Amino acid sequence: MPSSPWDRQDFAFSAAWLPCTWTPNSVEETDGPEFRRQVPVWKTPRMVDDADWVLITHAHMDHCDVKTLVPLSCASCQCHFMGPQDVGDVLAAQGIETTRFVRAEHGWFSLGNDLRVHPLPAAHPEIEVDPQGSSRYVGYLIEYRGKRIYHSGDTSLNTSVIEAVSAFKPIDVAILPVNECNYYREARGIIGNMSVREAFQFAENIQVATLVPMHWDMFVPNSVYREEIETYFRLAQPPFRMLLNPTQI
Repeated sequence: MPSSPWDRQDFAFSAAWLPCTWTPNSVEETDGPEFRRQVPVWKTPRMVDDADWVLITHAHMDHCDVKTLVPLSCASCQCHFMGPQDVGDVLAAQGIETTRFVRAEHGWFSLGNDLRVHPLPAAHPEIEVDPQGSSRYVGYLIEYRGKRIYHSGDTSLNTSVIEAVSAFKPIDVAILPVNECNYYREARGIIGNMSVREAFQFAENIQVATLVPMHWDMFVPNSVYREEIETYFRLAQPPFRMLLNPTQI
């Protein structure tokens, strides 16, 4: 399958720019104007000066944007990063200390103050492991005082993903992609994820109380109509509530 500039395994980013400069348009600068972001940036990374942890699902450019992460690491100089080892390699290449990186291993990891995280495998489009046997694509189950939020990262569905997440049901909030895989996206090198219908069925399988669809509104070539999501929710009448673009959960 051809790979797009934000889904490829090419980590040869330039370090020539100043370490704390920032642009919100990394994908557009790489792929052209049709990939202008459709969602405004609500806060610049240099404004985030109180982060303790940054959880990164995989090393693809739209999820591991060094032009965002490096200035954020400067503003929140106390923060640590978690992700697959590919992510750690990207960060290290940009001068972020390796002591600030924690590899996303399966199992609970305490983030302090009653907060813990459990990385889970993701299939993008298949489950892959690195030479150390760790997942190259992950989602995160975040637990705080008995409440569980699952952010799947980029993932399609397969038996391994479903079984891994089902072990922790019920889930209070699930944040799932709905930008389906299809022939035309794959022909352009875009790796899609689960469809709207798959995301809804998956949410029902893992006994989700609240579903937050994601990965549907950022870039036009990789988008889903809001009306499609809302119409399916209305017709299917699933046993959970849905929030689109929530400001709080």
